Amino acid sequence: MELDMTKGSPSRLILKFIVPLIIGNIFQQLYSMVDTIIVGQYVGVQALAAVGATGTINFLILGFMMGMTSGFTVPVAQRFGAGDDKGMRVSIANAARLCVIVTVVMTAVSILGMRPLLHVMNTPEDIFEMSWTYIVIICAGMVCIVLYNFLAGILRAIGNSKVPLFFLIVSAVLNILLDLFFIRVIPLGVAGAALATVISQGISGLLCLLYLMKKVPLVHPKREEWISDKDCMGLQLKIGLPMALQFSITAIGTIMVQSVLNLFGSTVIASYTAASKVEALVTQPFGAMGMTMATYGAQNRGINDLSRIRRGVRIANGMSAGYAVVIYVLAVAMMPYLVVLFVSENISEVLVYATIYMKICGAFFIPLGMIFIFRNILQGCGFSFIPMFGGVIELVSRMAAALLAAHFFSYEGICAANISAWLTAGIYLLIGYIVIMRRMLKQAETGTDRTVDESVKAGL
Repeated sequence: MELDMTKGSPSRLILKFIVPLIIGNIFQQLYSMVDTIIVGQYVGVQALAAVGATGTINFLILGFMMGMTSGFTVPVAQRFGAGDDKGMRVSIANAARLCVIVTVVMTAVSILGMRPLLHVMNTPEDIFEMSWTYIVIICAGMVCIVLYNFLAGILRAIGNSKVPLFFLIVSAVLNILLDLFFIRVIPLGVAGAALATVISQGISGLLCLLYLMKKVPLVHPKREEWISDKDCMGLQLKIGLPMALQFSITAIGTIMVQSVLNLFGSTVIASYTAASKVEALVTQPFGAMGMTMATYGAQNRGINDLSRIRRGVRIANGMSAGYAVVIYVLAVAMMPYLVVLFVSENISEVLVYATIYMKICGAFFIPLGMIFIFRNILQGCGFSFIPMFGGVIELVSRMAAALLAAHFFSYEGICAANISAWLTAGIYLLIGYIVIMRRMLKQAETGTDRTVDESVKAGL
């Protein structure tokens, strides 16, 4: 079921690869949304606010790990595209070793630092303990999230986006059932929602592992390929760390926004949480397009087909922009029907704030789509600094907008923080892509083009 993206129609390949990713990402968001819906309906608005108050921390920690595992599998896709099977297996073996080390360290650090972080974020006292309980359980189960994302990343690196989708659907269904069991049958509250997420992710990771062991012998490292390779791990860290930091830097900005939002009280927090969950669901195709372009870029960079990369980027941007316009109109129109899924009290007030959020942020979905495309195509080609600095730009823009919102005590200003981040980062990444592509084309014309490894080691 491997897909070679170096041959054939780019538009057809992109569609073939992205459809399972979109479905998978939507299912992933759906079971995250189900957590929120079940908590809001059966535990209450305060519990919904507690889960929402930890959303940015969740993104900070798990985003770091997802960025790291994605970076570790970029060389896997590059080796696969170049036809270097042994190099691909060496990359997998060393990436697995790095994943274990990073997971242990991050789990310990995140659990120990959680209470101080929640205090820094101005988490309201009436939801503090629930927030801490929920996020600590998520952090304790970080190994489950890493297991799935790393193994799914290997499958996507060799062009297989369908199998991770299947296991993600299984995970989503299981998560919903466990949510109902842990919250309705065994009334564990927010702890039950967190346990359901961790257990379902762990099972999807184990299913990926079993599939790789039985069905994909191509990626099984041989005994001699398990030997630690410092150069290989150095390359993976050079790609993975900036990708992880890019996620984390972006998350720091959202934590700043959440800290300001927390000053508005539980009802506004719940409204913002409901609207952001809807936004996260409808924007999943942008993330799926980013994953697609990372694999597409990595495989074609492996054979250095720059014209094919440029063509794929143009097609991806066209698809993304068209979707952005359609989904904005639909999302705003559907908000009155969606909000009632999340809350059973203060519905009219929650609807007002949630609709404001969607009207403001949804109007700028096009630059959001650009961010995913240009960031991932650059990362897939082995250039990690520019995407990471794009995260810095997002951070600065979002923090500046959040500070202004706090000064004027403006909810609309909080919503506009996302717009500021998307516009500035989108424009920067577009310019960065143009500059890097011109440089690679010039090097190819003059015969001075570097290999992927050389480019990464040079810090380009």
